[in-house]
Amino acid sequence: MTLTLRHGDRGQAVSQLQKQLNQAGAKPALVVDGDYGDATEKAVRAFQAKSGLVDDGIAGPKTQGALTGADCRKLLGNAALVAAAKRLGVELAAIYAVNEVESLGGGFLASGKPKILFERHVMYNRLALPQHEGDDAAALKRHADELAVSHPHLVNPRPGGYIGGAGEHQRLAQARMLDAQRADESASWGAFQVMGYHWQYLGYSSLADFVARMSRDENEHFEAFVRFIEADATLHKALKGKKWAQFAKLYNGPAYARNLYDVKLERAYERHADCGCTLDAA
Repeated sequence: MTLTLRHGDRGQAVSQLQKQLNQAGAKPALVVDGDYGDATEKAVRAFQAKSGLVDDGIAGPKTQGALTGADCRKLLGNAALVAAAKRLGVELAAIYAVNEVESLGGGFLASGKPKILFERHVMYNRLALPQHEGDDAAALKRHADELAVSHPHLVNPRPGGYIGGAGEHQRLAQARMLDAQRADESASWGAFQVMGYHWQYLGYSSLADFVARMSRDENEHFEAFVRFIEADATLHKALKGKKWAQFAKLYNGPAYARNLYDVKLERAYERHADCGCTLDAA
């Protein structure tokens, strides 16, 4: 597991990072002292900018992977964040903050498949939900209940049953055998965990279009996240006003405070705003 390094960190891992940055052409060359200070952060940002990565000064798995020659084609690019800041009319530092805190970091598994989380309780609710005029709600509910008995790991009124990683794709494949449409709707997709059933709300032409885009690259994951903000005027206003508690509650639900999402967002925003490296896109 790659250790994420940032300003203020010290140790052997930082020394190794500094050596890699020097090998990548850091100018001026860094003193290899194991201290992630201003000079190292500046070198990280310069490398990220040159590589097209998010220019946040944080040396996470993506940046460290790029330093060792990893394929960056599916990774989120800095241009997408700059464009989103202009599109939403918010500070670029705020966009950096939400990307840092609200994303999973990476949006794809080693296999190249997008990260997903299959939600069995959503599958149960989607199966029981009338979709068309004339649907028999009672019959749909009975069908969902029957599947909850025969396939409780895939259809269940209660959340849970997670395997994680590639195992979630196995669960999704099994759920598709029960109902492909409801299965894809019942998974959260990509780096920003956007639920499949939001496809129409977010303006995608079809569920298949949404899934195909989520399988393409992290820029598509971020696009779905931006669409989600655009579609919710209250959420958009909270981000624009940097009302972090309100934004975190709307995006993450009532448990946001327990997970300190608002505190993390505010600290990330202040760090990016204070560095002087981002432009105000408002």
